[in-house]
Formats: sequence, C-alpha cells, structure tokens
Amino acid sequence: MPVPQSVSTLPVCEALDPLGAALAETGCAVLRAPPGAGKTTVVPLSLLDAEWLGGQSILMLEPRRLAARHAALRLAQLLGESIGQTVGLRIRHERIESDATRILVVTEGVLTRMLQHDAELTGVGAVLFDEFHERSLHADTALALCLQAREVLRPDLRLLVMSATLDTGPVAAILDDAPVIVSRGRQFPVDTHYLPDNHPVVELRDVAAFVARKITELVAAESGSLLVFLPGAAEIRKTAELLAQSLGDVEQISVCPLYGELDAKSQAAAVHPPAPGQRKIVLATNIAETSLTIEGVRVVIDSGLMRENRFHPGSGMNRLQTVFVSIDSADQRRGRAGRTEAGVCYRLWTRTRHQRLDPQRRAEILHSDLSQLMLELACWGVQDPSELSWLDRPPQAAVARANAGLMQLSALDDTGRISSHGRQMAALGIEPRLAHMVISGAQFGSLESACQLAAVLSEADFLPRSAGADLQLRIDALASARNARAARVRTLGKQLRERARRLQQVSDRSVQPPDTGALLGFAYPDRIAIARKGRGDFLLANGRGAQLPEEDALAHQPFLVVADLDDAARNARIYRATGIEEDDIRQHFAHLINREEQLSWNQDRQRVEAQATESLGAIQLAAQRLNDPDPHQVNAALIDGIRQTGFDCLPWREQTLGLLARVNFLQRVKGDADYPDAQRYLRDLDLPDLTRDWLIDNLEQWLQPILTGQSTLAALRTLKLHAAIESLIDWQTRQALDSLTPDSVVVASGTTVPIDYQAQPWPILAVRVQEVFGMQTTPAVIDGSFALTMQLLSPAHRPVQLTRDLAGFWRSSYTQVRSELRGRYPKHYWPEDPLTAQATSGTKKQMASASRQR
Repeated sequence: MPVPQSVSTLPVCEALDPLGAALAETGCAVLRAPPGAGKTTVVPLSLLDAEWLGGQSILMLEPRRLAARHAALRLAQLLGESIGQTVGLRIRHERIESDATRILVVTEGVLTRMLQHDAELTGVGAVLFDEFHERSLHADTALALCLQAREVLRPDLRLLVMSATLDTGPVAAILDDAPVIVSRGRQFPVDTHYLPDNHPVVELRDVAAFVARKITELVAAESGSLLVFLPGAAEIRKTAELLAQSLGDVEQISVCPLYGELDAKSQAAAVHPPAPGQRKIVLATNIAETSLTIEGVRVVIDSGLMRENRFHPGSGMNRLQTVFVSIDSADQRRGRAGRTEAGVCYRLWTRTRHQRLDPQRRAEILHSDLSQLMLELACWGVQDPSELSWLDRPPQAAVARANAGLMQLSALDDTGRISSHGRQMAALGIEPRLAHMVISGAQFGSLESACQLAAVLSEADFLPRSAGADLQLRIDALASARNARAARVRTLGKQLRERARRLQQVSDRSVQPPDTGALLGFAYPDRIAIARKGRGDFLLANGRGAQLPEEDALAHQPFLVVADLDDAARNARIYRATGIEEDDIRQHFAHLINREEQLSWNQDRQRVEAQATESLGAIQLAAQRLNDPDPHQVNAALIDGIRQTGFDCLPWREQTLGLLARVNFLQRVKGDADYPDAQRYLRDLDLPDLTRDWLIDNLEQWLQPILTGQSTLAALRTLKLHAAIESLIDWQTRQALDSLTPDSVVVASGTTVPIDYQAQPWPILAVRVQEVFGMQTTPAVIDGSFALTMQLLSPAHRPVQLTRDLAGFWRSSYTQVRSELRGRYPKHYWPEDPLTAQATSGTKKQMASASRQR
C-alpha cells in the first residue's frame, strides 16, 4: 500500500526501502528514528503490501492504552477509514476489529495473551514493537516469546523493534544480529535551558508550586502551547489548582491534564490541537513522552521526575516510586517541543545534575515483581527463564521469590510446572494474586463479589484517601459512584466475570460464600493481620508490622487483610484493607495454619514454657499451656535458655572452675612452641577442649545427660557439674593433672600458697614479698618446666611486682621496691640482702618474739 500523500514527506520515509529490504532478507530489523519522524504511522502502512507479508496482518505494540488508541485512530484517519476496518485496536476494556483488519494495534499484555492462545500467531506476518526503549516487563516478555516462536514454529514471522532513543546494539544482537536502520529525521531545533548550578534541589512536595510559578512566567515570555511533565496525577491536580489562581480566567489558555486514569474524552482534549487563537497547557505524566503528537506544543517544561513500579522485598509487592528520568527519557521529552516548529525546553534541574543521570532507562524486569512473568513462562512451558533470549535476564532472586509465591497460590506444582489452576489464573489476564482470588471466589459461590474486588484492586482508587482504608466501602460505593475511575472498575468487573464464567468453575455451596475479607485473603494470605496492643497497630502473617491511623474505622478490628501498604522499614502505613473474621481464617485458610507443640525459653521468667499453638505465618491464632510436655523437648528448650543466658548462669563451684582452668592451661602450653620443655610432658596427653565457648556450644554432650526434669534456671542450683566435667577427661589425663598442675606451692616461709590457674594468660602465684626471702628459684609446674607468674604482694596484699624470674627480681628491682615498702610498712622486716634473709609472714616484733621462744 502506498504511503498516504499527507505523510509521504515525513523523515522516516527515507528509511522505508532499506527497512523493507532488511525484513525481506533477514526477517528482523531495528529502526531508530527521532521523535516526530513518523515511524508509528508510516512504517506499518508501508509494510502492508510487502511480498513477504503475503496478505497476513501486522501486529503493532504500543506501551500504553492512550498511545495505542491514538496510533490506531491516526492510522485509520490516514486511510480515510474508522477504527475497526483496515486498522483495528485491541486494548484492555476495548476491542475494535473485523475480518478486514490488517493492522492490529495492541498493548503489550494483549500480545502475550495472543501468544499463549496461539503460539504460532496464525495469520500474523509481522510484529512491530514500538517505543521499545521504555523496556516494560510486558514488552521484554513478548519479545522473548516471539523470538522463541520464530525459532521453533514460525521462521517466517518478521520482527521489527522501533525506538527513538534505544541502545540498538544489544537489541540487534538478540535478533540474530539484525540490521539497524537509522532515520536521521528533520526535527526542528530545540533550545534547552537548565536551572543555575547553585539552584537548590526542588523537593517532591514543592514540585507543583515550583512548576506552576514557572508556567506562569513562561506563558507571558513564550508563544505557543506548553507541555509540562510532572511525576503523577496528584502533582498534576495540584498544579492545575495553582494555575487556576495565578492565570485567572484567561480565555486564550486552557489547562488540560493528561494521565492514564483519565477518561478517553479528557485525554482526547489534551491531545487534540487547540482552537485557532487558543493556547494549551498540557500537564502530563510520562504518558506523553512517546508515541503521541500533541499539536501546537512549542514549549516543554520538564520536572525531571517520573513514577515507576519497583518491587520491594520488605513488603512483597510493587510500589510506585518517584525517580529521576534517564537521559534518553529526558531527550524524548525535549523532542516534543520541536515537532512542528523551533521550540524550547526548560529542564528543572541543573546541567551538573544532568551529567549524572543514567544514560538509559532501567528495564522494568530488573526491579519488578516477576510473578506474572513466571506464570506466563510456566504456561509457555518454560521453567528456567534462561531458555529464552532476553536483553536483561530476570534476576535469580526475583525468579525464586515469584515461583515461591505462585506455589503458595497453587499455580505451580511442587516441580515448578504449571497446574490446571495456574492455567485458569493466567487465562484471566490479571495479576496472579487477584486471579487466584477470582477463581477461588467462584469455587465458593462468590464470583460476582470476587470480580468486583479484583477490579477495584486493579485500578486506581476512585474514593479519596480521606474515606479511610476499608475496601468494603469501595465495593459498596461502586454501583453509585459516577466518576470515570469507577466506570472503568465496573467495566473491568464485568469483563472478569465473563472470563471467569468461561472457566466453568463449579461452585461449592456446602459452605457459606466468603465475604470481602475472605476473598481478599485468597489473594493476600501472607497479609492477613492481627491487632497488636496499640489501636491501629497490626502484625502481618509475613512478619511485618503495619499501622492504620487511630481514627480509621478499621483500626479497632481484631483481624485484617491488607491489600496495599507502603514499604516502611518498621511499621508500614496501610492504605487499603478490610476486616476478616477469625472463623473465616480458620475455614478458608486451614491449609496454611500450622499446629504444633511449642516449647520455648522465656528469658524474662527464666523458664521453659510449653504451649500448643496454632499459627498462620507470624500470627499466633491460639495458644494453650501443655501440662505434660515431652521431657526431651523441655531439655532442648532449657539448653537454649542456658545458651541465651550465658556460661555464668550454671552453678559453678571453685573446685570445678579450677579443674577447667588447669586443663585449659595445659592445652594452651601444649600448643605453644615457646615451651618445648613443658611439651615433653604433654605430648601423650589427650587434653579435651574445655573452654567456655566449647562448653556452651556443646551443652547437649556434657550437660543434657544430667538434666533430669528441670525447666528453670533456679532448679539448676543442685546440679553436680564437677562429675559431668570429669567425665570429659580420660583416666590418664586426670592422673597427670594432679602431678603436673598441683593446687598450691609451699614457699620459704612455710606457707602453702594456692595457684590461680584461672588467671590469664598464665597461672599466677600471689604471695607476699617477705614470704619468699631466701628463694632463688621461681616456683614452677609441669614437673618444674613451666615457671609460674609470681605476683609479689605488700604486707597489705597489694600487688607490687609481677615476675617469672625471682632471682632476677632480687638483683634488679628489689632495691627500689624495698625503699618504697620500708617507708610504707616500717614494722616489717626489709633486709638489704633478700637471698640470705629469713622468710617470714609476720612483723619484726613477731619475728623477735618467735626467736625468744626458740
């Protein structure tokens, strides 16, 4: 089909011949053309008469419903037709096509459904991926499936990837090194302005006010219509309110919002050209970034912000997160100003900040929940994503998490293969949790309610947040709500109901049909929640804390099911939830309730407590004291308590601590190369490890055998630990201990002095200086091979010197020590020559008295 005359001069036309040749010869191609080049409208029309197409149809994928609708309408207008003839449209909530349709414009999720229904795509000759640089999860999935279908079933299927800013190298590589066709384009110049480098960062809460001031300034300074990029609908509404105040009733200017949740009429008003003599201010999300030509726009104001879904493991769900755009997205936005004439772009960030932006948008597959993807792959017959070709391979952790969730929903069997229930879930074409809820609701006779609830959760909230978190309010208000969002919810609910009925589920009328809480629990069993102490404070089955404002009507409920919450590290804020009865939890989720006898250590009470518990994840539904628990389990719990409390909670006596110290002393000497003489005596000894750490780590080996019926720390006071420790030491070693590590030493004064083997790093003999006068050899153990550390004391038993060389002490330090001690203790004997002096334990007077008695 010849390209219509009205678009025959668009820049992309120069690329049509090489593009057609590439598709004819290799079957795949990548087209890079700048914004406004005409690729969305010209390329599919130019391919209709291609010989290789053979009269088959063309599928063209668009990333959003608005872009798909706009592209289909434009294509049909160029042919002088209405949608549904040569050009058809198939998107969520809308299907307009006929037997005459040759170009079918679809959104990416629709293509996945078509592939699952017919892997060969019978009657389709080419698939065009438009604006692929957005790298949505659906687009990556659809391309991977198309590549495998082409490899295995349809080698004649042509694939074309198109974008203005895509990094073409990796895409061309997975398309078997497909040719890259580049259209230079003839876009008008766009002057780009940044904020000064010293300008403070504009906080998200201030974006609307800052943008409104900038718009007011530029309306007077610039001509033409303005396209303003804001992160989301809330900022758009706030900006519109502020403009109504600052611009007043200027008749020549209209303010038009543009975002996904708007009705089709409002979206059309934003896209269509303004009336002659009029100007528009279009306040848009990144929905206007690609595929749409908004007539009359000469000025672009870019906040630099966008919202994208990111998976948060902490909450187990996707969350819209405000992020900064990448350079390719910023370039797409700027290009909107130069479509029909020279334009200007005002970027509300600094040039320095721009240099730090990511060059390309991060693929959604790298930061999203992959449950839908893994369900689609399981239906396709693939368990391992590496079997397919990906630009970015799905992360292994996200794949494992998604598969675990699908198994909990019974979508996959124990081997990871798709179940019949999983196929029914996939056929509904909605998020897996919600699909499971709809099918489960149908089984129990609540299909209508389940479909309504799924529709409410699939769309943006049509009630203000001030209405509270209760989803039941939304269900009750659904029929009477008159806004566009509610209308979409009703439409989706009807579609889901029809799809679910075709699954021919058999209702189980033997049980009471589940209410909203139980239905929501089918979708989110891990987010069933129990109230904690504070009003509005809840614990979820997945172990997370969550909160409601105290004034919320749900705050007093004993149990909730939570559908939507934020990703706060501690207590998440609950946005949408509903109450559930405990009886419904027990009836519908009995398979998830864990019943066990639980013995645990209560550290506060320092005792073992035995309970029979019923738990749903982290939620304890019931607990009853056990009067006759298993003694082995009691012992194990008591052992845990001892470990928690520590070594010193056991009734250690000095005799036993001394035994431990003597063994550990010999163990250290045996392993120390600095004491070869001592090691001769230890070489053949089997010395056990009796350190504190070993004893605590091995309580089961030495302590548990003597725990007979005790369940508290207090009851341990009567334990005979010495015998238990001795049992760890063989007979030969026990005999050697007595000879190698005597308890005490008799010093020159005749006093028996105990040896402190618990001292570190080596044993200490603490003795008064006067009691070792006349001694030249340092006392030693291990048959005299290991000198003890002597702690020489004053007459008041205060340390004055540490030494392992007594003879050296007499020669060197004694004179100074004697001088200090003579002044402090004049009543005591301090000879000049300690080696010839008499050892004594008394004063000079006592020594004289003893001498007279002799």
